[in-house]
Amino acid sequence: MNPQQLLAYFDRISNAPDAVPRLRRFILDLAVRGKLVEQVPNDPPASDLFKRIKSERADNSSARRKQAEFTAIGDSDLPFKVPVGWSWLRFGSIHELVRGVTYTKSDVSETPVTGHLPILRANNIGTSLNLDELVFVRKECIGAEQMLRRGDYLIALSSGSKNLVGKAAFVAADYDAGFGGFCGVIRLFTPSLEQFVGIFLSSRLYRDAISAGSRGIGINNLKRETLDHILFPLPPVAEQSRIVAKVAELMALCDRLEAAQAERESWRSQLVAASLDQLNQPAGPGAAETFGEHAQFYLSHLPRLTTRPEHIRQLRQTILNLAFHGRLVPQRVNEGSGSELLKRLDVAHPDRREPGRHHRESRRAINPSISPGPYELPSNWNWTSLDSICEQIADVDHNMPKAVPDGVPFISAKDLKDDGTIDFSNPKMISEEDYKRLSRKVQIRRGDIVYSRIGARLGKARLVEVDIRFLISYSCCLVRPLHEFIHKGYLQLFLNSTLALRQAHTGTQSIGVPDLGLAEIKRFQIPIPPLPEQHRIAARVDELMALCERLEKQLTTAQTESRRLLESVLEEALNGDPPPDRDLGRENSAQRPPGT
Repeated sequence: MNPQQLLAYFDRISNAPDAVPRLRRFILDLAVRGKLVEQVPNDPPASDLFKRIKSERADNSSARRKQAEFTAIGDSDLPFKVPVGWSWLRFGSIHELVRGVTYTKSDVSETPVTGHLPILRANNIGTSLNLDELVFVRKECIGAEQMLRRGDYLIALSSGSKNLVGKAAFVAADYDAGFGGFCGVIRLFTPSLEQFVGIFLSSRLYRDAISAGSRGIGINNLKRETLDHILFPLPPVAEQSRIVAKVAELMALCDRLEAAQAERESWRSQLVAASLDQLNQPAGPGAAETFGEHAQFYLSHLPRLTTRPEHIRQLRQTILNLAFHGRLVPQRVNEGSGSELLKRLDVAHPDRREPGRHHRESRRAINPSISPGPYELPSNWNWTSLDSICEQIADVDHNMPKAVPDGVPFISAKDLKDDGTIDFSNPKMISEEDYKRLSRKVQIRRGDIVYSRIGARLGKARLVEVDIRFLISYSCCLVRPLHEFIHKGYLQLFLNSTLALRQAHTGTQSIGVPDLGLAEIKRFQIPIPPLPEQHRIAARVDELMALCERLEKQLTTAQTESRRLLESVLEEALNGDPPPDRDLGRENSAQRPPGT
């Protein structure tokens, strides 16, 4: 495989999630299978190299002992065939494992102290060694073999994370430092293997063997016997050098591909932000013409501008922003105005004009002729308060009722689903007595809106579209619209918009968990168009949100297809056979080989 072929593959599958990391893993798979570079018939075979390794360790008594314990390698043990000239070995036959330093609290210091040496631990193992968060242990605790030497691989032998166990980093120089008891070092019998072993330690062949062999309850442990008996494919020395050079070349290419991909996505995100910003510009002279041009540009390039979930989230909020600026549907003169609608409300509900009532005061306080709203509206719209166009905004008693096994659903903010519905599948249940007591203040019915006002899910509005009995907890409140003056769908859209959310965050009272009081909710400023326009806005938003859902599904489908194509292309290139039907989301993410 050469860089040109890798580029050809990448052009087909670059939209797959984690495409470049998967290509890195593919390169390493090719390397340890002998498929990355061509074999040269004149290369001395790997068996000659292994003879030299055995000769170099002849005086090592522990190595002789280990060699006697290795089981023979049968054909049925082999995960794949290697080229002629390669040899299969047990990994323990080419290295010695040195366990780390054990020490007590009295031996350790968090800061450098005379007579102490730094100790590296599992957190210091990355794609290379890092020297962050070291501890310092008395020199007397550290044996001569437990000092880090150039050519070692520091390896995590015990960890609560299964993905960390077996992870190794190359030691590029002698260190006046040791390593902790949850770690070890792989100390090779010959330095000629250093770089190829680094490739092997990053390959799926190694990671799969580690995953199968590490065991433990709570803490995962990698035993010496497990590491020693892992199968290791040994190439001839000359071919190792060619493999290492080719891996370095292709990893550098992956670096460039990754950088180019990141730059492309950065430019795309900037273009998306700029396009949506143009759509969100306030109205002004000539705005209608320029708005149409910007909208046409965005819609014409919609598939290219919505390639990630965050792009679709931005589009959803832009749709709501346009809706509440009066720019989503055209205004119609024969439909009247928002001010006329509010006047009819006064006539229809004279009881709401009693002296001192909050409804009347709130509506007058934000009349455009007295106090302008957050931004300029179309000429036939008006700002008013949420309380002005609602029959009721209320919550239940703040004393939490006890849960019972079987009773009446007691819905809280956690039951307001992200798909815009209320989840009745597993709510808290309260007794009939508690329901009767609490429902004297609030009774939920179809057409009401449940609005979350406390905690991380602050500002979620869900329309009640069922006829079952239930109550809401103190984390939510009831918002009941005056249906003859405010469309329930329009009101729900407003409560879910950033316009309402900004006012909600402004009104929260606590420093820790956000807590939005009813008085602040009632003072929310809402733009009011004529009622027919409210209906048209709600219908248009529903239509566009359905488009967003289709885009999300298409994006998910495209990513899945790209991932399958990536797996298929790489698997076929690796084995020459169609890929098996297996989990495509495996955790064996590839990294740059340690030591390269």
